[in-house]
Amino acid sequence: MRRVLVAFSGGVDSTFLLKAAVDILGKDNVIACLGVSPSLSAHQHVQATAIARQFGVRLDEISVGEIDDPAYLSNKADRCFHCKSRLFKSLIEKAAQQNIPYILCGANFDDKDDYRPGNRAAEVFGILSPLMDAKLTKKEIRQLSRQMNLPTADLPASPCLASRLAYGMAISKEKLAQVEKAEDFLRQLGFVEFRVRHHGDIARIEINAGEFAKIMPETVRKQIVNSLKKLGFHYIALDLQGFRSGSMNESLTEDEKTL
Repeated sequence: MRRVLVAFSGGVDSTFLLKAAVDILGKDNVIACLGVSPSLSAHQHVQATAIARQFGVRLDEISVGEIDDPAYLSNKADRCFHCKSRLFKSLIEKAAQQNIPYILCGANFDDKDDYRPGNRAAEVFGILSPLMDAKLTKKEIRQLSRQMNLPTADLPASPCLASRLAYGMAISKEKLAQVEKAEDFLRQLGFVEFRVRHHGDIARIEINAGEFAKIMPETVRKQIVNSLKKLGFHYIALDLQGFRSGSMNESLTEDEKTL
């Protein structure tokens, strides 16, 4: 490919992809682009910036602007398609300005089996997915990342903040900020892999079942309840199924998944 632009989030997959691109093509032939918007947490922003600096690769930030898109704000099942479409359009413009022929994203082989409207956007805009083409699964990418001593090898997956909002509930900067602050608080308490799902007045907390004992002491529960109520939630619930990626998709019908 000679020169590439990598859609970079600082997560497990895009970090591995970026490192592979830098190792193969050289850092002068690779540009990492980070989509910045209210759905990107400050924690992820700092993390992505630090990784790009570690690799010595140029990192350009692009304002996605999806918060101005009514199709995105309505938060239907195809929300991710609209967000990624705006990002990919901007990446195409950036690549053209830099005379870069290829744009890559970090979709992996496991993503074929999940409901991922963003993958459809990648196909529409001609964004390439080398990890998916190589049939690399998330588990394999983590294993390879450990061998390469990448800081993201055991990093929990962390999709955008909008993925925490129940489908059909309008997205707003205020709701995204609620989720970010709630998750920051759980992180401060030492939880590693978790989600705070936003259901209006209800905050539904997902943590690994193995950590249920950690959240049950009264002092911990009181801290969480008090903190999240200050953020505007009225009810704080623990999901007894535990943490699972994409749990919001469980409520979608097959017809909704074809939007």
